[in-house]
Amino acid sequence: MKFQLLTASSLLVFVSVVMLTPTFAHQPYEIIDTNNDFQLVKIEIPMNIPSDNFLPWGAVSGTIKDHADGYPVIIQIYKNDDPVHFAQTDVNTDGSYEYKFRIKSVDGDRVINVFEGDYDVKIFQTIKTNSKSFI
Repeated sequence: MKFQLLTASSLLVFVSVVMLTPTFAHQPYEIIDTNNDFQLVKIEIPMNIPSDNFLPWGAVSGTIKDHADGYPVIIQIYKNDDPVHFAQTDVNTDGSYEYKFRIKSVDGDRVINVFEGDYDVKIFQTIKTNSKSFI
């Protein structure tokens, strides 16, 4: 019985994380700057963290086709145009990246919602210009 409960709980957590993780496929992008061999590309996506969320972590992840080696992904999170959280994360050799951040915090017996509501996430990626596909 404990094993079934653990399995069901694990599956629920996995599905919830997938639902909270923004998806970037086919997102509109904006070219911010072009340099001889590289382009800086910005992607903006909405993110919603429900007030009844029970997960402690959120994540921003994706894959960059033709990523530029040595250039991290910069992630900026805004609420009502006010900056809330900035970060950067390295890009793996296969072009994938992931940045995890805390949505909830615990202080003794008190649970604090660090993120709650609607946010705008801006993702800055550096790509090689020798490709026609940016994302």
